[in-house]
Amino acid sequence: MELKLNKPICFFDLETTGIDIGKDRIVEISIFKVFPNGNKESKTWLVNPTIPIPPQTTAVHGITDEKVANEPTFLELAPHIHNMIKDSDLGGFNSDRFDIPLLAEELLRAGVDFDMKNKVSVDVQTIFHKMEERTLSAALKFYCGKTLDNAHSAEADTMATYEILKAQLDRYPELENDMKVLSEFTTRKKIADFAGMIAFDQDDEEIFTFGKHKGVKVEKVLETEPGYFSWIQNADFPLYTKKVLTGIKLRKLNTK
Repeated sequence: MELKLNKPICFFDLETTGIDIGKDRIVEISIFKVFPNGNKESKTWLVNPTIPIPPQTTAVHGITDEKVANEPTFLELAPHIHNMIKDSDLGGFNSDRFDIPLLAEELLRAGVDFDMKNKVSVDVQTIFHKMEERTLSAALKFYCGKTLDNAHSAEADTMATYEILKAQLDRYPELENDMKVLSEFTTRKKIADFAGMIAFDQDDEEIFTFGKHKGVKVEKVLETEPGYFSWIQNADFPLYTKKVLTGIKLRKLNTK
């Protein structure tokens, strides 16, 4: 089954220096863009992360410091990557919890004002886990009858993700072939930022999900304890969380 698209969707996968969204860096990114007319475009870049790649991480994806020493940095690649994804929805495997948040951090660090306001995301892993509870390699075997060769290569994982989503739509007739519907199905909880530090309550208002103000409306905290905003902005929080918090503060000021 081919995807029914109203706009392009970019399936992508990252290989990184680690799993800390705020501190780790991308060492490889592969993007597979599918257009509504059926056209496809693919790009894969090795990236110099400008920080050492830990040996235990190299053991997973095989990318060493030497391999990326002469590759462009993410700062250099950011305009090309953003140009490829800016008009598209996003798809990936565990992308809502890892790949999209980390990509957002890298783009913001590079001065690209990235957000998801006009995009939806489809996390193929969530469909898989809700339906079958397996890993990426098992998903490809289960849905497509294929063996995932060269696992933990960004390009191989990206193509596997694309193939799995198409096969999932074939297997589950109850899944609608619509990116917005699939995005809603794959969303674990309604959050305002990628890190899940600011979520929406039952009234669709932002609340903090951590610390002493856990469960408290963000606007109330900003009004009663303005220093809390400054503390977050100056502390080691994800850049996208800071961006969302700034937006809430500006919205509050504009409504006064």
